[in-house]
Amino acid sequence: MAHCPFDFFTDGKKHNICLVGGGGKTTVMYELAAAWAACGRRVLVLTSTHILCPADGSFAGDVPAVQNLWQQGRYAVIGTPEFATGKLTLPPQSVYEALKLQADVILCEADGSRHHPCKVPAEYEPVILPDSDIVLAVAGMDALGNSLQQACQRPQLAAELLCCSAEKIIDAQMLASLLLSEQGTRKSVVVRAYYIVLNKCDLLKAAQQEEMLRLLVGAGMDEHRIWLRERGE
Repeated sequence: MAHCPFDFFTDGKKHNICLVGGGGKTTVMYELAAAWAACGRRVLVLTSTHILCPADGSFAGDVPAVQNLWQQGRYAVIGTPEFATGKLTLPPQSVYEALKLQADVILCEADGSRHHPCKVPAEYEPVILPDSDIVLAVAGMDALGNSLQQACQRPQLAAELLCCSAEKIIDAQMLASLLLSEQGTRKSVVVRAYYIVLNKCDLLKAAQQEEMLRLLVGAGMDEHRIWLRERGE
């Protein structure tokens, strides 16, 4: 992956990061996990909802297995297997409590989008870990030019939030509004640091990227907390 531009990536501090929003969260999460592990940091990966159980041997069923992966310079994925679906859910609290004290970085996928590039959370979403200090929002730029119905999970909620029809074509202003709304992607952030990954920016022309930045920064978002991420980084 290309170097993550966010300050927390290289500050050497312990962080507990929850990823929310649209499609691309899992990819970003694992890329960050691999990059931190390569730097010698003990990285713990989990979900507070559901993720596919990884097939690369990074799943660890107990505390010793996690420690073994760390000793190998790898990140460790923990969770409770759902054998019917092949997915992982939230790990047992006792396992998480034991490991969070030892981990240097914790990454948690705290939201689902069913591969839609953007979303508006339901009442029970997202499931942010109480001890997290950073929320990392992800939105796919392939949402632009498609309708809310096509590109947004829970399009009716998005339509209500934006006061428009679910058939409305998503433009930069609409996407920026979803990312910054406390009823949208910024829901439940409260006092946590908030960062945004604009995913698949290689699909945009330079002028469109600049417009997204202008809208987000103009609404009060720190430019240094926005990552214009291209596919393949």
